[in-house]
Amino acid sequence: MADSKHWSTDTAIPGRQRHAPATLRNRDAIVKVLRGILPDRGTILEIASGTGEHVVYFGQAFPGLTFQPSDPDPACLQSIAAWSKREAMANVLPPLQLDAQAALWDVPKPAAILCINMVHISPWESSIGLFEKAGKLLDPGAPFYLYGPYLRDEVETAPGNLDFERSLKSRNLRWGLRDVADMDALATRNGFVQESLSEMPANNISLIYRKS
Repeated sequence: MADSKHWSTDTAIPGRQRHAPATLRNRDAIVKVLRGILPDRGTILEIASGTGEHVVYFGQAFPGLTFQPSDPDPACLQSIAAWSKREAMANVLPPLQLDAQAALWDVPKPAAILCINMVHISPWESSIGLFEKAGKLLDPGAPFYLYGPYLRDEVETAPGNLDFERSLKSRNLRWGLRDVADMDALATRNGFVQESLSEMPANNISLIYRKS
C-alpha cells in the first residue's frame, strides 16, 4: 500500500534499502505516543511497513518488544529486511507479505497493531479490511494505532493537506484523505473504541483505538 514516490534508494548504502524522508521527521513524535500505549511485552504487528525504517527505529526504542513488519510490495519486503540486517535488529522479525484486502492474515496473535501512512494511499476497501482483521486478531484492551493525515469536520484542513489530497487523486481516484468520523464508524463496526486523537508533525494525527 505504500507509495513508492515518497521513497528514494540510497546508492551509498549497500543492499536494497529505500529511504522515506518523512520517517526522520516523525519517528520521534510517534515513539513518544507509542510509549504511552504499547504493552511491556509481546509482538507488535506493523501493517504497510514501507521502507522498514520505522519498524527498525521502533525496535531500537522498545528492546523488550518483538516487532513483526509486513507489506504487500515485494520491493518493500526487501527494503525492510535490508534495514533490519544493517541495524542487526534481533527483535525485528523477517517481514511478511500481507495485504489489507486479503481474505485473512496468517499471523500469530499480536499484542498491538500499528499502521502508519497507509490509509490515504490505498483504496477505502483496504481500510475496511484493515479494521476487520485487526478486530479479529486483537484481544480486548489491545491498542490499534493509526498515523497520517485525516479530515475532520470541526477542524479546517491545512492548505498543505488539501494540496496533498489533490496530488493523491491525480494519481489514483481511489486514494485520498479519510475522515476521522468514517474511521470511527469502521472502528465501532469491528469492536473498537477511539481512545484518543493527538496532533502530530506536518498536520498529521495519531488515532488510537482499543478493542472493546
